Amino acid sequence: MTKVAEQTVVNTNGLVLHRSFGYDLLLWLLSLGRERAYREKTLELAGLKPGESVLDVGCGTGSLAIAARRQVGPRGKVYGIDASPEMIARAHKKANKSSADVTFENALAERMPFPNATFDVVFITTVLHHLPDKARRQCLHEVRRVLKPAGRLLAVDFGGPVSERRSWVARFHRHGRIDLSRLTSLVSEAGLNVIRSGPIEQSFGLMSDLHFILAAAPGT
Repeated sequence: MTKVAEQTVVNTNGLVLHRSFGYDLLLWLLSLGRERAYREKTLELAGLKPGESVLDVGCGTGSLAIAARRQVGPRGKVYGIDASPEMIARAHKKANKSSADVTFENALAERMPFPNATFDVVFITTVLHHLPDKARRQCLHEVRRVLKPAGRLLAVDFGGPVSERRSWVARFHRHGRIDLSRLTSLVSEAGLNVIRSGPIEQSFGLMSDLHFILAAAPGT
């Protein structure tokens, strides 16, 4: 199995993944080739609509952002940010290859380079376990800032008590240090209203024990 390098970079307290090709290979191996089903489920939970503007925080090599671009159609806009320049470079290549109009930027989850009230939907998928508590709070407050009134956040990560998790992936390294089901209080603290949350009743290869939080910014 390819080892994914993790390294702390300047200006962030979170972990940053640098080997972009290894990242894609590892995801394919862990999902047993079902990474497309994982993306489709994520998009389904977010309920994307044509014409919406979308931000993928910690976008990795861009696969989810590219899939979101197809759903929002020609009137929509999709952006992806990641702290790793290597991930962003690969995301650019993948978007160009698939002729997907997605804007990718090397930026931090704690300091998003966008004006207030820019996006209808923000994704944070299997990213929060890479951030320490302070950075998680900063990230969620930034999400609240860049969301439009009534805009939606979808967070996906591992959840449930570590002792009860079925897959070794959910226990591995920093994955075992987060329980997404316990982060609803941080989401509320950031000024977002939790709509739904709970386990994703579906496994994607070795990736099980996934939970989600769907929340919304206050409306006008």
